[in-house]
Amino acid sequence: MKSLLLRTSLTSIGVIALFGCAKSDPPAAPPPPQVGVLDAQPQNVPLTRSLVGRLSAYYSANVTARVSGVLLRRLYTEGSEVKAGQVLFEIDPTWYQTVLNNDLATLAQDQATYTNDHVTAERYHKLLPVGSVSQQTVDDADAVERSAAAKVQADKAAVDGVRVNLSYTKVSSPITGIAGQQQVTAGAVVGNGTTDAGSIGTLLTTVEQIDPLYVNFTISAADLIALRKAQRTGKVALASQDKTTVQVLLPDGSPYDQPGTLDFSDVAVNATTGAVNLRARVPNPQHQLLPGMYVSLDVDLGQRNGVFAIPQQAIARDTAGSYALVVGQDGKVIRKDVDANDSYAQDWIVTKGLSPGDRVIVWGMPAVHEGLLVKVTPAAVPNEATRLSQAGTARPSSSPLAGNRS
Repeated sequence: MKSLLLRTSLTSIGVIALFGCAKSDPPAAPPPPQVGVLDAQPQNVPLTRSLVGRLSAYYSANVTARVSGVLLRRLYTEGSEVKAGQVLFEIDPTWYQTVLNNDLATLAQDQATYTNDHVTAERYHKLLPVGSVSQQTVDDADAVERSAAAKVQADKAAVDGVRVNLSYTKVSSPITGIAGQQQVTAGAVVGNGTTDAGSIGTLLTTVEQIDPLYVNFTISAADLIALRKAQRTGKVALASQDKTTVQVLLPDGSPYDQPGTLDFSDVAVNATTGAVNLRARVPNPQHQLLPGMYVSLDVDLGQRNGVFAIPQQAIARDTAGSYALVVGQDGKVIRKDVDANDSYAQDWIVTKGLSPGDRVIVWGMPAVHEGLLVKVTPAAVPNEATRLSQAGTARPSSSPLAGNRS
């Protein structure tokens, strides 16, 4: 009997416990996730393109032999700076000096002959009025004098020509610059050949002026057309040629401390590459840059008007394209598809898809999805000084409008 009562009591306690559990409150809903947002506001940002260019000398002159002869000596230090007109090489002048001396003797002889003919002609002119000589004799004397005068002029021209050739035996630099390695050693015979295209002298060395330097680069024709189209709509303000700046990046990625300026833009598209040739001039007082180097460039073409600078971590991409997550007025997450094909400093440049005042989620994106209720916290916004500092150290991301890397 006692055993039956015990089992009944235990059963009752179990039933009461089950009913008690069924009547307890459901667990509380988790709090909405916290996200950092940035108020999107349109602004003007620099319009830059990341390109590749090649450096070339500002002036480059081939120093060639203009007369034939044996090269006697080199009169400069290879790789040193030389001045315009400085003698670099000397060619044996013996033969040209001999020719000059001979022509000078011929000139002196012909000048003496002219003097005698001139005196004779004057004497005949004085005798003609008294009938001592005939008119024919006077005319003949005048003709001989004119021939002698012409011979003197021809002799002077020959002397001048030989003097020029003699001066060419001292080969001077046509420009101020850095003289390269000599191409012909002393003792070699150099010459000045002549072809249908003109004179071709033996190349002795090359002098290049490398301060400033040229940097040659290209931009795709499609990109240029897109920029000019955007300029007509007011979305882009392109700088004039003399206001377009170029920042050269050294091989280690650091910016060169001397910005360049665009000084040439071709009017035709290269049929082979489909690109337009451009050239900028870059100061090079320390000779840190050398002709022939390939360098990366950041070209400032002007500015973009009314675009949104959004931190890179706030823009995501999937198979549908680029998008940003925005917090709506009801506190729920909204997806907005955007066009973000270019960058400035550490920001993506959004040209389409956002509206002024949109609260773009900057951090906390992995924990949210479209339609989710979130708690908003303002995110820090970098000031313009910070953006400029970032622009000097960050490389713009590649994009369909990033120009031709040639």
